[in-house]
Amino acid sequence: MKEVTFIRQNIEKWKEAEKVVEQASRLSPDRLADVYTELTADLAFAQTHYPVSRITIYLNNLSSALHNEIYRNKREKWSRIITYWAKEVPQTMYDARRELLTSFLIFLCSVLIGVLSATNDPEFVRLILGNSYVDMTLNNIANGTPMAVYNGSSEIPMFLGITLNNVMVSFYCFATGILTSFGTGYVLLQNGIMVGAFQTFFFQHGLLWESFLAIWLHGTLEIWLLSWRVPPDYVWETDGSFPVRIRELNHSEEVLNVV
Repeated sequence: MKEVTFIRQNIEKWKEAEKVVEQASRLSPDRLADVYTELTADLAFAQTHYPVSRITIYLNNLSSALHNEIYRNKREKWSRIITYWAKEVPQTMYDARRELLTSFLIFLCSVLIGVLSATNDPEFVRLILGNSYVDMTLNNIANGTPMAVYNGSSEIPMFLGITLNNVMVSFYCFATGILTSFGTGYVLLQNGIMVGAFQTFFFQHGLLWESFLAIWLHGTLEIWLLSWRVPPDYVWETDGSFPVRIRELNHSEEVLNVV
C-alpha cells in the first residue's frame, strides 16, 4: 500500500485519536483501550512499510501521548490493598492449586529421597554437601559448637549473603523453566534432596532439633519461596510452550507477583 493511500484511509481516525488524548480523563478505559490498540496497529504497519517517514514519527508520538494519558490517569483506591490480599491472592493461588500441589509433592518426594539415601549410604551426605562442609561440621560437633558455621559472620553480611543466594536460586529456577518445566522440577528436586540429606546428617549425630532451630530461621522462607517459585513455570508450561499467548503470560505473572 502506498503511503498516501494509507494516510487517506486513516487520517480521520487519527484526528479522532488526537481528541481522545485531549479528553482522556473524561473517557472510559474501554474507549481508551480501543483507540490505543488501533493506534499501535497503525504504528506497527507504518514502521514496517514506511520506517523513515514522518507519518511514522507522528503515529509514534500520538501513541506515546495516549499511553502516558492512560497510565497517568490510572488511579488505585486504598481499599485495593485489602482486596489484593483478601481476594486476588487467594484466587490466584486457587487457580494454580494443581501446580502448587505438584510442587509440594516433588519437594516432599525429593526430601524423602535425601533422607533414605543418607540413612543407607554414609557417603551420600558427602556427595551432596561436599567433603569440606561435612569435615568442618564434624570438627564443630567435636568442639561442642555444631552450629558454629552460622555464628561466624555478623548479621548484615549474613543477611546479604542469604538474600543474594535466595535471589540467585529463584532466578536459576526461573531460567531453567523458561522452555520446559523439567528444568524447574530438577532444581526443586535437587534442593529437596539436599534438605533431606542435611537434616539426616544432623539427626545421626543427635542434633536434629538444634540444627532445625538454627537453619530454619532463614530456611523456612527460602524453601517456601522456592516451592512457590516453581508453579509459575508449570502454569507457563501446561498452558502451552512457545509461542506463548498473552493470556498465558498474564496467568504466569500473576502467580509470580504473589510469590
